[in-house]
Amino acid sequence: MSGLNASLGYFVACVVLAATLQAPLKRWPRLAFLSELLSSFMLVACRLEVQTIVEVGEWAGGLGPDVTLTILLAVLLVHGAVCGDHSGNPSVSAIRFLQLDTAALATVLALASQFLGAHLAMLAAEYYWSLELTDMHMIKNLMARECSTSLLVSPIQGFFTEGVCALLFHLVQLFLRRRSALVRVPVGAILLTFLSHIAKGYTSSYINPSLAYSLTFYCSGFTFAEYALVYWLAPITGKLHSRTYRLRVCVYILRSVCPSIQRYVHTSESVCISRNDLGPPFVHGPHPKDLCQEPALFSQDAFPGAKRRRKREEEEMNAIPFCFLIFLF
Repeated sequence: MSGLNASLGYFVACVVLAATLQAPLKRWPRLAFLSELLSSFMLVACRLEVQTIVEVGEWAGGLGPDVTLTILLAVLLVHGAVCGDHSGNPSVSAIRFLQLDTAALATVLALASQFLGAHLAMLAAEYYWSLELTDMHMIKNLMARECSTSLLVSPIQGFFTEGVCALLFHLVQLFLRRRSALVRVPVGAILLTFLSHIAKGYTSSYINPSLAYSLTFYCSGFTFAEYALVYWLAPITGKLHSRTYRLRVCVYILRSVCPSIQRYVHTSESVCISRNDLGPPFVHGPHPKDLCQEPALFSQDAFPGAKRRRKREEEEMNAIPFCFLIFLF
């Protein structure tokens, strides 16, 4: 139990450090990459200790799986509450760039900050283990160089597992994106904990390239390219699939619903037809045909950013064959 108390103190120290340094950065949006660094540092530092509890604490400290899952859920809840939109996830930053939501320089800074934060978290965790405050940490310090990989299946199976987990997670995130943080954060933490538990015998479902880089890339068993295929490319592919899946669902719904309202909002001809269906016009006497040649109720340029959204939807639709080929090979 003393080992668990030391771990809880370590968690509190990481959270307080990240929250204290992140609070002043909210005033300067241009320094958002520093918030990503702190978010990645906090997440990786805490997950390294959670992995220590899972690997060593279950047999050296008498901690059962229920304790480790509870600690993981608490870590994810606190991380989501403290960091907010700064997830510390390189795949999220990459997708935002592909969707033209962020500039190239901002994306490069965010990616570099996320991996730098992960590396700093590794150094902090190694220093903490070297203190050997408990027997669990002494054992972890002795076996730090002999870590066991989280990838317990072939790279192809691992790629499929990570891709499916990323797809499910991001579909839920898209569904809850307009909800309050009181709903999004707990649901996201519960889902990540559930995916990590069911994928424990496959890839552990990190869905975060910088997190996987810190937890398993240094372990023997697979090459760097195989790890990158599973833990870097698969989350991005799963997120792309979630976007294209959502787009196809929206297109299907629009094709099913729009015929009933098409005569009101689609074209000028449909507006005229709707007026003729309602009976004679309200204007008495003869009137020119130009009366029906007025523009549509909602023109294509009525809303700002409409062209950019249409271009993004076209790019997402074009990404479907690319993602399909990735899943095949």
